[in-house]
Amino acid sequence: MTPSRTLLLLLLLLLPTIAAAQGTQAATAAKAETLSGSKPWAYSMTVDGYIVPSADSYVDPVFTADHNWLHLEGRYNDENLRTGSIWVGYNLSWGETVTFEFTPMLGGVFGRTTGIAPGIEAALTYKKLQLSLSNEYVFDTTAKAGNFYDSWPQLTYSALAWLKVGLAAQHTKAFETKSQLQRGFFAGVSHKNLEFTTFIFDVGRNDTSAVLEVGYTF
Repeated sequence: MTPSRTLLLLLLLLLPTIAAAQGTQAATAAKAETLSGSKPWAYSMTVDGYIVPSADSYVDPVFTADHNWLHLEGRYNDENLRTGSIWVGYNLSWGETVTFEFTPMLGGVFGRTTGIAPGIEAALTYKKLQLSLSNEYVFDTTAKAGNFYDSWPQLTYSALAWLKVGLAAQHTKAFETKSQLQRGFFAGVSHKNLEFTTFIFDVGRNDTSAVLEVGYTF
């Protein structure tokens, strides 16, 4: 990796330090309110900007809507480039000191890739630590050879009310690198309902990539 690319990625990692306070707690509280029935709907909009070496960078927007047990989700450029997907799922939650959230889903995929995709979003939280996983298996309805698995496991430590850091990995078809599973780390900050997070994957390799994420809950 060239010195200029290394400097650029370091600057991207430092970008979150210009923001401030509490979006992660707002998202958690909003979902808890709709699960308890005290809030009819909880919405979120997340936009991931992928900076990919030797390939076109792209944007991956994801919109979610939760109403009690009902989870609805729409994505673009997630399963593949120029590909959209629509999902429906069932929200489940257990525990108090240790909480477990589990959402089985089924999605329809259309565009460059066409198919049906069962998936799961799950999170295990204890105090300031959270282990989460978002994954799916896409059954390509045009060719069996097009079937594939996507996943994003993540370990998050909420160091402060407005600051989170952790480790993440991704297995995606949207872009390819020498390793099937990209491993990395992240840092994020939040203010009220707004979050900003920077992910860096495969540091020290020629195919180091970055993801700049902005999220808003309402």
